[in-house]
Amino acid sequence: MSVPFIDLGVHHKPQGFSDRIAYGFTKALRWCADTFFAERYGHRAVVLETVAAVPGMVGATINHLACLRRMCDDKGWIKTLMDEAENERMHLMTFIEISKPTLFERAVIIGVQWVFYLCFFALYLVSSKTAHRVVGYFEEEAVISYTHYLAEIDEGRSPNVPAPAIARQYWGLPDDATLRDVVLVVRADEAHHRDVNHGFASELAGLPVGRIAECPPHVTLEPNWKKAA
Repeated sequence: MSVPFIDLGVHHKPQGFSDRIAYGFTKALRWCADTFFAERYGHRAVVLETVAAVPGMVGATINHLACLRRMCDDKGWIKTLMDEAENERMHLMTFIEISKPTLFERAVIIGVQWVFYLCFFALYLVSSKTAHRVVGYFEEEAVISYTHYLAEIDEGRSPNVPAPAIARQYWGLPDDATLRDVVLVVRADEAHHRDVNHGFASELAGLPVGRIAECPPHVTLEPNWKKAA
């Protein structure tokens, strides 16, 4: 499977107070992640992907309710955000298989998820533009983190273990796929989310929307009852 080309140098330069708040908040969280996890990128991914799966669901929920109240079309935003939430959840399910989080890390996940959910929900109600810009900056940092993770694998500091079955199925990876292949497609996913959310924020601000990185193909996993039918 070929991985779509992504531009690793994409960065939205903060413009105005809202963007600076979003950028500063992201950098503060980046410092916390670097301090807590150092170079344990697999464990970092487990916790951060739990957080990363929240914004899409929050944005989809609020947009869905707004469209019902206003009786208007969503212009494709709801499905895009729901797909993002599912994709980030699949990242989490993949890295759980790889990193085997400890009980302490699972406790951290529960606490961080609730705090972040409530905060992000409130932010989206106050300023959806700022919320999407926050996610765009989050994803910029995710691309950087996964690039570092690739370097760790390539230089032998992290073992290039076989890709979990759930990852091979979801991304359509070959049977001999490895962790490196997984990180490549996950990084491409994050680049896509980066550009989509910066695009949403720019659209809300009345600014031009830039190029959107291509997303790797995914296989939608069906529920057991549907398979039985």
